[in-house]
Amino acid sequence: MKRTIQRFFRHLLVWASLALTLSVVPTMAYADDWGCQVLLCLANPGGPEQYGACVPPIEKLWKALSHGDPFPSCDFSAGLASLPPDVRNAIPAAWLANLGVGTGASNTWASSGYCREDLLYWGGPDDSLPLCRASGAINVVIDGQLYTRVWWGTNGAAGSSTITEYYGPPGMSAVSDQAAYDPTQALALWRQAQDDDSRWNR
Repeated sequence: MKRTIQRFFRHLLVWASLALTLSVVPTMAYADDWGCQVLLCLANPGGPEQYGACVPPIEKLWKALSHGDPFPSCDFSAGLASLPPDVRNAIPAAWLANLGVGTGASNTWASSGYCREDLLYWGGPDDSLPLCRASGAINVVIDGQLYTRVWWGTNGAAGSSTITEYYGPPGMSAVSDQAAYDPTQALALWRQAQDDDSRWNR
Protein backbone atom coordinates (compact mmCIF):
# COMPACT_ATOMS: atom_id res chain seq x y z
CA MET A 1 0.00 0.00 0.00
CA LYS A 2 2.84 2.39 0.89
CA ARG A 3 4.50 1.79 -2.50
CA THR A 4 1.21 2.49 -4.29
CA ILE A 5 0.85 5.82 -2.46
CA GLN A 6 4.46 6.74 -3.24
CA ARG A 7 3.95 5.90 -6.92
CA PHE A 8 0.76 7.97 -6.99
CA PHE A 9 2.52 11.02 -5.55
CA ARG A 10 5.50 10.55 -7.86
CA HIS A 11 3.05 10.53 -10.80
CA LEU A 12 1.50 13.73 -9.48
CA LEU A 13 4.96 15.28 -9.24
CA VAL A 14 5.83 14.30 -12.81
CA TRP A 15 2.53 15.65 -14.14
CA ALA A 16 2.79 18.84 -12.06
CA SER A 17 6.19 19.63 -13.58
CA LEU A 18 4.92 18.77 -17.06
CA ALA A 19 1.74 20.84 -16.60
CA LEU A 20 3.80 23.81 -15.52
CA THR A 21 5.98 23.40 -18.60
CA LEU A 22 2.84 23.31 -20.76
CA SER A 23 1.37 26.46 -19.24
CA VAL A 24 4.55 28.55 -18.83
CA VAL A 25 6.16 28.12 -22.23
CA PRO A 26 3.57 28.99 -24.89
CA THR A 27 5.78 31.51 -26.70
CA MET A 28 9.40 30.33 -26.29
CA ALA A 29 9.23 26.57 -26.67
CA TYR A 30 12.44 24.56 -26.65
CA ALA A 31 12.59 21.03 -28.09
CA ASP A 32 12.43 19.52 -24.59
CA ASP A 33 9.41 21.67 -23.71
CA TRP A 34 7.54 20.37 -26.74
CA GLY A 35 8.43 16.78 -25.82
CA CYS A 36 7.09 17.29 -22.28
CA GLN A 37 3.92 18.96 -23.59
CA VAL A 38 3.37 16.03 -25.95
CA LEU A 39 3.96 13.47 -23.17
CA LEU A 40 1.52 15.21 -20.83
CA CYS A 41 -1.20 15.46 -23.49
CA LEU A 42 -0.76 11.85 -24.65
CA ALA A 43 -1.06 10.62 -21.05
CA ASN A 44 -4.52 12.20 -20.70
CA PRO A 45 -7.08 9.36 -20.50
CA GLY A 46 -9.63 11.64 -22.21
CA GLY A 47 -7.51 11.88 -25.36
CA PRO A 48 -4.49 13.93 -26.41
CA GLU A 49 -6.51 16.90 -27.72
CA GLN A 50 -9.23 17.03 -25.05
CA TYR A 51 -7.87 20.36 -23.76
CA GLY A 52 -7.25 23.41 -25.97
CA ALA A 53 -3.68 23.86 -24.71
CA CYS A 54 -2.84 20.41 -26.07
CA VAL A 55 -4.08 20.98 -29.62
CA PRO A 56 -1.05 22.91 -31.02
CA PRO A 57 1.69 20.59 -29.65
CA ILE A 58 -0.23 17.44 -30.62
CA GLU A 59 -1.06 18.70 -34.12
CA LYS A 60 2.65 19.51 -34.51
CA LEU A 61 3.41 15.92 -33.38
CA TRP A 62 1.07 14.35 -35.97
CA LYS A 63 2.67 16.44 -38.71
CA ALA A 64 6.21 15.57 -37.56
CA LEU A 65 5.50 11.84 -37.32
CA SER A 66 3.81 11.75 -40.72
CA HIS A 67 6.98 13.28 -42.20
CA GLY A 68 9.10 10.56 -40.55
CA ASP A 69 10.59 12.83 -37.87
CA PRO A 70 11.72 11.19 -34.60
CA PHE A 71 9.49 11.20 -31.53
CA PRO A 72 10.31 14.23 -29.30
CA SER A 73 11.99 13.69 -25.93
CA CYS A 74 11.19 15.23 -22.56
CA ASP A 75 13.79 16.51 -20.07
CA PHE A 76 12.13 16.15 -16.67
CA SER A 77 14.84 18.12 -14.89
CA ALA A 78 14.05 21.19 -17.02
CA GLY A 79 10.36 20.94 -16.08
CA LEU A 80 11.31 20.54 -12.44
CA ALA A 81 13.53 23.63 -12.60
CA SER A 82 10.43 25.61 -13.65
CA LEU A 83 8.58 24.76 -10.42
CA PRO A 84 8.46 27.43 -7.69
CA PRO A 85 11.24 26.92 -5.07
CA ASP A 86 8.79 26.14 -2.24
CA VAL A 87 7.24 23.32 -4.32
CA ARG A 88 10.67 21.97 -5.34
CA ASN A 89 11.91 22.04 -1.73
CA ALA A 90 8.85 20.12 -0.50
CA ILE A 91 9.63 17.16 -2.77
CA PRO A 92 11.56 14.34 -1.05
CA ALA A 93 15.11 14.01 -2.42
CA ALA A 94 14.65 10.27 -3.03
CA TRP A 95 11.79 11.02 -5.42
CA LEU A 96 13.79 13.66 -7.25
CA ALA A 97 16.63 11.19 -7.82
CA ASN A 98 14.27 8.90 -9.76
CA LEU A 99 12.16 11.58 -11.46
CA GLY A 100 11.36 10.48 -14.97
CA VAL A 101 12.97 7.04 -14.67
CA GLY A 102 10.83 4.54 -16.57
CA THR A 103 8.60 7.34 -17.90
CA GLY A 104 8.32 8.29 -21.55
CA ALA A 105 6.52 7.63 -24.82
CA SER A 106 7.32 6.02 -28.14
CA ASN A 107 5.60 5.57 -31.48
CA THR A 108 5.11 2.20 -33.17
CA TRP A 109 3.97 2.27 -36.79
CA ALA A 110 0.70 0.43 -37.31
CA SER A 111 0.40 -2.51 -39.69
CA SER A 112 -1.57 -5.72 -39.87
CA GLY A 113 1.06 -7.11 -37.46
CA TYR A 114 0.56 -4.30 -34.90
CA CYS A 115 -3.01 -3.05 -34.71
CA ARG A 116 -6.26 -3.05 -32.75
CA GLU A 117 -8.59 -5.83 -33.78
CA ASP A 118 -11.41 -3.38 -34.58
CA LEU A 119 -9.12 -1.34 -36.88
CA LEU A 120 -8.19 -4.26 -39.15
CA TYR A 121 -9.84 -4.55 -42.58
CA TRP A 122 -9.36 -6.18 -45.97
CA GLY A 123 -7.71 -3.85 -48.53
CA GLY A 124 -5.14 -3.72 -51.27
CA PRO A 125 -5.59 -5.47 -54.62
CA ASP A 126 -8.92 -7.33 -54.69
CA ASP A 127 -9.34 -6.63 -50.95
CA SER A 128 -6.99 -9.52 -50.27
CA LEU A 129 -4.56 -7.92 -47.76
CA PRO A 130 -5.23 -7.34 -44.08
CA LEU A 131 -4.51 -3.66 -43.32
CA CYS A 132 -4.77 -1.38 -40.26
CA ARG A 133 -6.86 1.82 -40.21
CA ALA A 134 -4.29 3.64 -38.03
CA SER A 135 -0.97 5.26 -38.87
CA GLY A 136 0.62 4.32 -35.55
CA ALA A 137 0.27 3.78 -31.81
CA ILE A 138 2.02 5.84 -29.14
CA ASN A 139 2.64 3.94 -25.92
CA VAL A 140 2.98 6.18 -22.85
CA VAL A 141 4.81 4.51 -19.96
CA ILE A 142 4.93 5.83 -16.37
CA ASP A 143 7.18 4.15 -13.81
CA GLY A 144 7.79 1.33 -16.28
CA GLN A 145 4.05 0.56 -16.66
CA LEU A 146 1.90 1.18 -19.75
CA TYR A 147 -0.33 4.17 -18.87
CA THR A 148 -2.06 5.05 -22.15
CA ARG A 149 -1.85 3.88 -25.75
CA VAL A 150 -2.98 6.38 -28.40
CA TRP A 151 -3.81 5.08 -31.87
CA TRP A 152 -3.40 8.02 -34.26
CA GLY A 153 -4.26 8.62 -37.91
CA THR A 154 -7.33 6.40 -37.60
CA ASN A 155 -9.13 8.30 -40.38
CA GLY A 156 -12.28 8.79 -38.34
CA ALA A 157 -12.61 5.06 -37.42
CA ALA A 158 -14.42 5.65 -34.05
CA GLY A 159 -15.54 9.20 -34.86
CA SER A 160 -12.09 10.72 -34.23
CA SER A 161 -8.58 10.70 -35.65
CA THR A 162 -7.29 9.12 -32.41
CA ILE A 163 -8.35 6.36 -30.04
CA THR A 164 -7.00 6.49 -26.48
CA GLU A 165 -6.72 3.38 -24.31
CA TYR A 166 -6.20 3.98 -20.58
CA TYR A 167 -4.18 1.50 -18.50
CA GLY A 168 -3.39 3.60 -15.42
CA PRO A 169 -4.59 3.05 -11.85
CA PRO A 170 -8.32 2.23 -11.59
CA GLY A 171 -10.64 5.07 -10.67
CA MET A 172 -8.27 7.85 -11.81
CA SER A 173 -10.23 8.43 -14.99
CA ALA A 174 -13.85 8.83 -16.07
CA VAL A 175 -12.85 6.74 -19.09
CA SER A 176 -13.51 3.04 -18.56
CA ASP A 177 -10.33 1.06 -18.01
CA GLN A 178 -9.05 -0.83 -21.05
CA ALA A 179 -8.37 -4.54 -20.77
CA ALA A 180 -4.71 -5.19 -21.54
CA TYR A 181 -3.96 -6.84 -24.87
CA ASP A 182 -1.04 -7.39 -27.22
CA PRO A 183 -1.42 -5.51 -30.55
CA THR A 184 0.85 -8.09 -32.24
CA GLN A 185 -1.86 -10.72 -31.61
CA ALA A 186 -4.78 -8.71 -33.06
CA LEU A 187 -4.45 -10.13 -36.60
CA ALA A 188 -4.69 -13.75 -35.42
CA LEU A 189 -7.77 -12.95 -33.28
CA TRP A 190 -9.38 -10.99 -36.13
CA ARG A 191 -8.82 -13.83 -38.62
CA GLN A 192 -10.21 -16.34 -36.12
CA ALA A 193 -13.33 -14.18 -35.67
CA GLN A 194 -13.72 -13.94 -39.47
CA ASP A 195 -13.41 -17.74 -39.80
CA ASP A 196 -15.99 -18.24 -37.04
CA ASP A 197 -18.39 -15.79 -38.78
CA SER A 198 -18.04 -17.52 -42.14
CA ARG A 199 -18.71 -20.94 -40.57
CA TRP A 200 -21.75 -19.57 -38.75
CA ASN A 201 -23.19 -18.02 -41.94
CA ARG A 202 -22.90 -21.18 -44.06
